[in-house]
Amino acid sequence: MPRPLITTIASLLFASAALAQDAPPLVTLDPVIVTATQTEETVLDTPYTAHVISSKRFLDERSVRSLADALSETPGVMVQRTGYAQASPFMRGFTGYRTLTLIDGIRLNNATFREGPNQYFATVDQFTIDRLEVVKGPSSVLYGSDAIGGTVNLITRDPQMLPWPELPTGKGSDGKASKNPIEQPERFALHGGSYYRYATAENSHIARGEFGLALGPQLGVLGGITWKDFDDLHGGDLVGTQSKSGYDEVDGDIKVLYRIDKDTDLTAAFYRTEQNGAPRWHSTKYSDKGFDRLADGTDLRRDLDQTRELGYLKYEQRDVASWLSSVRFSFSFHRQTEEQDRVRDTLRRDVDGFQDDQYGFVLNLECPSPIGTLSYGAEYYHDNVESWGSRWNEDGSLRTIKPRGPFSDEGAYDQLGVYVQDQFKPVEPLEITLGVRYSWAEARGGIVDDDPLDTVSFPSIDKTFDALTSSARFRLDVARDWNFFGGVSQGFRAPTLADLTSFDLARSGEQETPAPNLQPEHFLAFEIGTKFRSEPLRLETYAAYFHTLIDNQIIRYPTGQLIDGDVEVQKANVGDGFIHGVEFGAEWNFYAGFSLFGNLTWTEGELDTYVGRHITARPASRIPPLTGLVGLRWQSTDRHWFAEATAQLARRQDRLSPGDMADTQRIPPGGTKGYQVFSVRAGWEPRDWLQFTAALENIGDDDYRYMGSGINEAGTNFIVSTRLRF
Repeated sequence: MPRPLITTIASLLFASAALAQDAPPLVTLDPVIVTATQTEETVLDTPYTAHVISSKRFLDERSVRSLADALSETPGVMVQRTGYAQASPFMRGFTGYRTLTLIDGIRLNNATFREGPNQYFATVDQFTIDRLEVVKGPSSVLYGSDAIGGTVNLITRDPQMLPWPELPTGKGSDGKASKNPIEQPERFALHGGSYYRYATAENSHIARGEFGLALGPQLGVLGGITWKDFDDLHGGDLVGTQSKSGYDEVDGDIKVLYRIDKDTDLTAAFYRTEQNGAPRWHSTKYSDKGFDRLADGTDLRRDLDQTRELGYLKYEQRDVASWLSSVRFSFSFHRQTEEQDRVRDTLRRDVDGFQDDQYGFVLNLECPSPIGTLSYGAEYYHDNVESWGSRWNEDGSLRTIKPRGPFSDEGAYDQLGVYVQDQFKPVEPLEITLGVRYSWAEARGGIVDDDPLDTVSFPSIDKTFDALTSSARFRLDVARDWNFFGGVSQGFRAPTLADLTSFDLARSGEQETPAPNLQPEHFLAFEIGTKFRSEPLRLETYAAYFHTLIDNQIIRYPTGQLIDGDVEVQKANVGDGFIHGVEFGAEWNFYAGFSLFGNLTWTEGELDTYVGRHITARPASRIPPLTGLVGLRWQSTDRHWFAEATAQLARRQDRLSPGDMADTQRIPPGGTKGYQVFSVRAGWEPRDWLQFTAALENIGDDDYRYMGSGINEAGTNFIVSTRLRF
């Protein structure tokens, strides 16, 4: 390279470093994450592609409408919406029950999670969450079945605690401990706060009130109630108001933390979410907007009422002994209740519901190994499922009570897993993480047949599945803040009651029927990437390539039969193929208070599937198009002001699977069009206890939807929010 060019580049680098001296600290790769390896590491050091999204970002700065929106700017994550109340994150080509959601390490996934996008991620109140830890790719060694596309661990907020009293350290002139009186610590503190958000696109109101109580340094309580009311969502300039798309929600929570000593915590928590009248909007007649030649829905009503309750008791102790660094275990009860009320265009009414009661136990331990750090543990979950249904005539009279609903009644599902993982450095710049897990599952179907009087019989089922999965990851430190990472990880997903026993609506007017002979899915994922940060240059960046091999994936296919006018589909283990892609993200604090940030993701895949009566390779279903985000942010030196502008970009997605082509109410003929969405946000924090935020999203009022969604995103949307703390 010519010397003048070298000199010029060096001058620019030193200049940028000098200009950035007053810039905010780099934080993208700094946060500590536990989900990736079960040990505390920064995002920079973990041998996975990982992200931490703080509540300050998604609440105080972005004022998100639901927790799913907290993921919408995360590289490599697309949030699909079947309806405005329903959201499902796609990670590395997978969603629904092929991505795992945890709440404080406890599974949100259960035996009734459905194929493809589902709504359950949106049933977590964003105000209870302190941060989201996102780990891309299979994590079956640590978390068992479902952890294929990625794992999202929702870490809830802890109560505020008073500090421990300081002990005397000084000595008097006689060499004895000083008798000066110690200042008595504060023994009681009461705090609380409120939050309010208003958005014009759906004329929505979100209000939150909460309280906190600290009794000395050992006991803290945090609780609150959230009320959400969403009117019909206004799309872009052509679609306009999307009628009958609104819903309401009420959430409540309480968490009690008892700190036995400085290293030992006992936590009890309870969270409840209730959504009422949340429509599966794409299948209703109100979806007739002519957007991009989508098929019209025909149902007069298809609304969901659902309640989710989670209670747990957790014990955690650190620095237990020289041979045991930490121990964590939890007992949990998780109840999910859902009822769907469907009125067809013929005025016939179908009511179907279920309740899944899940009991869980999780044990995690960490200790020094002869060569590194050893993590090991076990978990067990048991699901009891009740399911019901009824059919009503056009005149409103009851026609029949079904012996079961969308899933088998009196069903049960058990999962057991044990794992061990060692993290060590064979040589100084290289860290290796090796792990293995044994997983076992049993599905018992109970009442599977939905009509014992017809000619088709579905007997009860009792199936067991097991698998041994392993993972080998590495991190090679080129320098203190630059490394290469990657490895190979196996994934495993056992068929659930939703797979084996479903009598439920799917996609656009399809009726899924039971498939009792399904086998587990298997995945093998390869990844290579690099992470880099430079404090002098105020620059952070990462890039990764992944390639996932798929074996025996469960695929829906049409049988050629009709059930009450709906196309019958069943499931089979025919999906062999692959998904691969590239992710890139960067942030540069190029001048005092100013930052440029952005990301880019490309994903593509193929799977074997039925085309007519033949199995052939076709594009994988609902693969996101090439997507990206670019933004410019300013933050004042005193941190009281911020402003930012973003642009979300996506190309047209016209690589469609046969299932995508059949999903005519959600995916337009020829594919989902691309979009460019521009937004601006600003915030002011005049006091530590007071904050205001405003945003103008989709400035161009464009009509667009994410790939596979059943409703368009908001048009021009003006959002204001305020937070008060005391």
